[in-house]
Amino acid sequence: MGALSGKVAVVTGASRGIGKGIALALAEQGATVYVSGRTNTPGTHPLPGTIGETASECDRRGGRGIAVQVDHADDDQVADLFDRVGNEQGRLDILVNNAFSLPDDLTDPDPFWEKPLSNWEMVDVGVRSNFVAARHAAKLMVPRRSGLIVAVSGYTGVAYTYGVVFGTAKSAVDRMARDMAVELQPHDVASVSLWQGLTFTERAERNLADIPGLTAGSATRPENGCSPEFPGRVIGALANDPDVMTRSGGTFITAELAQHYGIDDIDGRTIPSLRATRGEPIWSPIAPAHSSSPRMQRSAP
Repeated sequence: MGALSGKVAVVTGASRGIGKGIALALAEQGATVYVSGRTNTPGTHPLPGTIGETASECDRRGGRGIAVQVDHADDDQVADLFDRVGNEQGRLDILVNNAFSLPDDLTDPDPFWEKPLSNWEMVDVGVRSNFVAARHAAKLMVPRRSGLIVAVSGYTGVAYTYGVVFGTAKSAVDRMARDMAVELQPHDVASVSLWQGLTFTERAERNLADIPGLTAGSATRPENGCSPEFPGRVIGALANDPDVMTRSGGTFITAELAQHYGIDDIDGRTIPSLRATRGEPIWSPIAPAHSSSPRMQRSAP
């Protein structure tokens, strides 16, 4: 019996990358994981990975994977996903909002006025889609007075990384996680945002190999990177923490939470925090329930 046996999770954007890694890590602890994403057929995306392949690997890891093709820019498809979870499972314990629209020119050095307006899709699928998914998740979690909603963010919440829209989207995700926590607190549902550094996804591996000088960038030094499963291990620990509500509303550096919970990466490495060089989160956990008003504080692990 894994630590998450009997738990039900939804991981958005899990055909590949960080979402896939998180889904596998949760499944390895016994969770039933709904794997959502657009790619359902091999070869239809420039990068490898499909929701079916992720779900099958979840099964092999000891949990249960359920692939659901969802375009997270389509509200009706998202609603159908959560209706299915409710009908099939009668509960939802974990939502990981990972779906994001990464443009092909993300790492290009062009200024914002020379990049296409279509880059705003990072807000549509990355901020708005997070809100829509969390809204549906809350409707399943609140009646049971239990649940954890996790937003996948990064140091770009305070440190310029790649471009204006990317930073705007991640900053918004952090603040949204906090304000959701304020409204969810009376119902014992936790909401947090996690800061990832360089993660060795299929896309990151390709870019590190193909883009000259990328390995020397402050955000992309390989010695600081982690596997896509690393944040999933931390999310599993959060989901099992009986005091998780004391963290609700906070933005946390994944590497620091890992050290707190005694978690290493899949290769045994301790992933470093980049707080000193890339910045620290703005939002700490919300004030205790008896306090008259939430306060903005600095986050701590």
